[in-house]
Amino acid sequence: MLTYSVRRSLLSGQFSMFKTLNHMCSAVYVQLDRGRCDKSGGETKEEAEAVLALCADRGYICHADSESWRRGVSSGFGPLGAELKRNLLEKWWDSVVSSRAHVFGISSPSCSPDKTGSGHVKKIDTKQIMQILEQPELSREQIIKQVNSFLRTSQALRTNFFQGALEQFVPSSELVNRKLPFGLAEHGLCFRGPSCGWPDTVTKTSLVWFCSPRTSSQWLDFWARQRLQWWKKFALSSSDFSSRDVPGEDLHLPASRGVKIMYNFPWGPESLEILWSRGDTELLQAHNGARSKLHCRDGQKSVPHVITVTANMDQGVMAFLFNSLQQQKKEGSKRKLHQKVLKLHPVLTPIKVALDIGRGSTMELRQVCEGLLQELLDSKISVWPGYLETMPMSLEQLNARYDEMGVLFTTVINENTLENGLLRVRSRDTTVRETMHISEIKNFLSGYVSAAQHT
Repeated sequence: MLTYSVRRSLLSGQFSMFKTLNHMCSAVYVQLDRGRCDKSGGETKEEAEAVLALCADRGYICHADSESWRRGVSSGFGPLGAELKRNLLEKWWDSVVSSRAHVFGISSPSCSPDKTGSGHVKKIDTKQIMQILEQPELSREQIIKQVNSFLRTSQALRTNFFQGALEQFVPSSELVNRKLPFGLAEHGLCFRGPSCGWPDTVTKTSLVWFCSPRTSSQWLDFWARQRLQWWKKFALSSSDFSSRDVPGEDLHLPASRGVKIMYNFPWGPESLEILWSRGDTELLQAHNGARSKLHCRDGQKSVPHVITVTANMDQGVMAFLFNSLQQQKKEGSKRKLHQKVLKLHPVLTPIKVALDIGRGSTMELRQVCEGLLQELLDSKISVWPGYLETMPMSLEQLNARYDEMGVLFTTVINENTLENGLLRVRSRDTTVRETMHISEIKNFLSGYVSAAQHT
């Protein structure tokens, strides 16, 4: 990854850095503007350290990435973190697209020709750069000219979904007979400038809403309320989520208004989602000012105004992890021990139920577990196969481990299950254990998650 512009390197005479490109892959990402490391001041609070350590221990993030997350650099997720993000994106799609008549999903390319030559992150072939640099007959000025020309014509990697939505506006408007309002939605990976020395990717969600000029302010308020309610819906402590208007000095043309959805992390509030009222300037620019083909109607003909709603879902995942961790003093303990429970919302938590075995014939119990496991998986209920664990653990240790993983329910299948089909189910949130028949488990779990989704 190169984090300085090629022009800067050439002008400073640092040709030697390009010699190492022969040892790199043929395509790398080049950042054309130098990035600035965005570090928060001061030490991470004890609360933040506890959450990040737990997330690393339980497969949500990597140990090495905990400091990166605090600096706002999107890093990799572990198995549970990846599933949590998938669940969050699915709920976003349900809320923004599936449940609305005039919002349509689209898919834009991850890289495209840079028509303006202003793309911040580009994909280049290093062999072509080397061919230019290794031409001895070229002067310094000629090398600079050829490299600049090459970079201008290189493909730009997408940093957002906005341009893709603008380009698909005309055919999409035909679907609704040019009637306003309507929206185009998308989610996926976007590239961004080097926040700490290298370009990285972030998972974004995007809604681009087209409406009449006279209603754009009301629609911005509407979507700001909707999005804040959505974040709070899945929160354990909803007061940590808030919204605020973007102050005038932070507005950049053509945006006339902005609203941020914030989460109050231990180190301070950070933006999860931002909404802009952008007017019609960029839509006109994308279509070379052809007003006639952009005209839509909502009582009267006009070029639509554009509202963008963009969220960083990597940051959103971390917000819910911080929001969901509860630490309580362990009952009956003389030492200062704390019981940690990751109380993620039932529809978001990566694992709905863990299957374990108790006393009895191990082979027969495993067969029962495998049959129940497959039945639950066929019903799209995520399961942790605890019965495959080879290291013996007490029931108390198992429950503590599953609480930290955010597992919603724990079931123990034992010799009683073999005799009469009964097993015990423990709830993460209440710690209450109840007995039910093995044939009831699937409907119980499905009903519980479904009820939580609609509350």
